[in-house]
Amino acid sequence: MSGFKGGVHPKIQKLTGYKKTEVLPLPPRVVIPLRQHLGAPCDPLVEKGAQVKTGQKIGDSTAPVSAPVHASISGTVVELSPKRLPTGEKVLSVIIDSDGKDEWIKMPALDPEKSSREELLQRVREAGIVGMGGAGFPTHIKLNPPKKVDTLLINGVECEPYITADHRLMLEEGEKVVEGAKIMAKILGVERILIAIEDNKPDAIEHMQKLSEGVGRVVKLKTKYPQGDERHLLKAVLGREVPAGGLPFDVGAVVQNVGTAKAVYDAVKLGIPLVERIVTVTGEVAEPKNLRVRVGTPFTYLLQQCGGTVGKVRKVVAGGPMMGFAVHEDVPVIKTTGCVLVMGEVKEEEEGPCIRCGRCIEACPMSLMPTHLVKLVRAKDFEACLQYNLLSCDECGCCAYVCPSKIPIVHVIREGKKGVRRLRK
Repeated sequence: MSGFKGGVHPKIQKLTGYKKTEVLPLPPRVVIPLRQHLGAPCDPLVEKGAQVKTGQKIGDSTAPVSAPVHASISGTVVELSPKRLPTGEKVLSVIIDSDGKDEWIKMPALDPEKSSREELLQRVREAGIVGMGGAGFPTHIKLNPPKKVDTLLINGVECEPYITADHRLMLEEGEKVVEGAKIMAKILGVERILIAIEDNKPDAIEHMQKLSEGVGRVVKLKTKYPQGDERHLLKAVLGREVPAGGLPFDVGAVVQNVGTAKAVYDAVKLGIPLVERIVTVTGEVAEPKNLRVRVGTPFTYLLQQCGGTVGKVRKVVAGGPMMGFAVHEDVPVIKTTGCVLVMGEVKEEEEGPCIRCGRCIEACPMSLMPTHLVKLVRAKDFEACLQYNLLSCDECGCCAYVCPSKIPIVHVIREGKKGVRRLRK
């Protein structure tokens, strides 16, 4: 394998790669968390009883790193209270009951050719756009790096084994992805646009090659997990290595997901804020689908539209099986939700002792020593955890995937990160 060190090849289960995206019927109620991104939460701009329209801004913040949120349906605000995110965290949320009308408020469209960089950047912010590949960093911040960059890398890799939302987006709305990339390139002041796609999506590669002629270049990558991580993607495509604690702009590039590029197109050319996205609903459901879903739609509503679950359900995961979060109650789709995966019953295997086989070290794309970190975390030696670069772990799950002793390495490392943060306070 080439591109970057480590990684694994989970069994591909892309049950929905050939299925066209369906538009999910409007839900009767949505739950809009006032923080769906990395950064400060928004303050509510509406009160209980308010009438809102689709696209209306209902939360914003004066904090430098934040992104506003908008109503995804028209109707009545019936409640403001803390609700759980797919990650398990509770966040103040606006609950809206639909009036069934779906009346919109849109921003005026902008001509990207005639608009200044500052106008476009402000539009991206006002539209509440965040990275839609999973991390959720506010896009207007990412498009305004403190250092000069030379490359915009559009991420169409989608390396998690079940998810096909980005694949379908490239096939069905690739023109908008390319136009969004052009707008972002103008904001960044770069001439080079690269679109990275893994070779298990040959139809998307061919389609995007045609669409991007004269604009950018499609880079075909060998399928390998976790290639979707922007640090590994930069290494695979440009041969540039992001330093520990650094960010892509440190090596002269900015990485944006294909969904984010499409959202930028919508915001600039159509005046539509980020209120919907494509979600893959798959696994143990009667009919796996790709669905265009309004932000705030409860997971249970998605599952109903796919015929419900089948067999004995072990857990429901927000995201893919490698990096997703198991959810323990009904939670809403947020801007970063690319998949709802229903997992059936599997044989639970007990944790055994580390046999020092070294497979976790070979698989780790960050060149860490995962089971040694587990020992340090369990010994609560958080100073040593820092020395062994625990915070560089991107929680991709490769180590746990290959561990023959079934040690819950990622879970322990997440606990270790909490310990390190307490140490720093």
